[in-house]
Amino acid sequence: MLEARIVKKLWHFELNLELKLDNRILVLWGPSGAGKTTVLHCLAGLRKPTSGIIRLNGRTLYSSADKINIPTRKRNVGYLFQDYALFPHMTVKQNVMYGLKNSKQRLAGAPVNALDLLDSFGVGHLKDRYPRHLSGGEKQRVALARALAIQPELLLLDEPFSALDKNSKIKLRRELKDIHTLWQIPFVIVSHDEDDAGFLGDEILTLNKGLPGTGLTQIPRASSFSC
Repeated sequence: MLEARIVKKLWHFELNLELKLDNRILVLWGPSGAGKTTVLHCLAGLRKPTSGIIRLNGRTLYSSADKINIPTRKRNVGYLFQDYALFPHMTVKQNVMYGLKNSKQRLAGAPVNALDLLDSFGVGHLKDRYPRHLSGGEKQRVALARALAIQPELLLLDEPFSALDKNSKIKLRRELKDIHTLWQIPFVIVSHDEDDAGFLGDEILTLNKGLPGTGLTQIPRASSFSC
């Protein structure tokens, strides 16, 4: 369970966020500059909120009142960056193993085998290749494998389909739904694409740049999606 109540003062507006998410997919939807990626950065520990609290499965990751700010590497949160952020000097296997070597957090159960994880994403045969030799869809699968190798309790995804063509996007967003069904952890996805948000989101939060009279509007997945 992810619980967050945070305020982040940005130069052009004040971002306010309150959410409570179990093992579902939440999409943060809205135009560029609305603060969507900033929310992910705060949840991951890459940026510090101005005030508030973040809890994950009962652990306090951040609390302004209690002066708690757990470092990113200890939060057990997976992050898929918009550009995938694969290390160009490392092979596919080394990229996935890097996440394992740099995480001491584990869920109960056996550790994830990196090669098995790559095989499950259909890229095991690429284990000795470098990122420059991969297609956009292959890079995304490798980045997902790396993010999940640490057995995260939360997965954050920033515009995961922005670098893909239409056919690859349609295929991979279906795969992402299947991954969520298998892993059963909260996913928070940033998107400015209405189709992606409508297909993926169990819940959708519309971010409106913190302008007067706007803020965050929660739209249940069961209802029709509109902007």
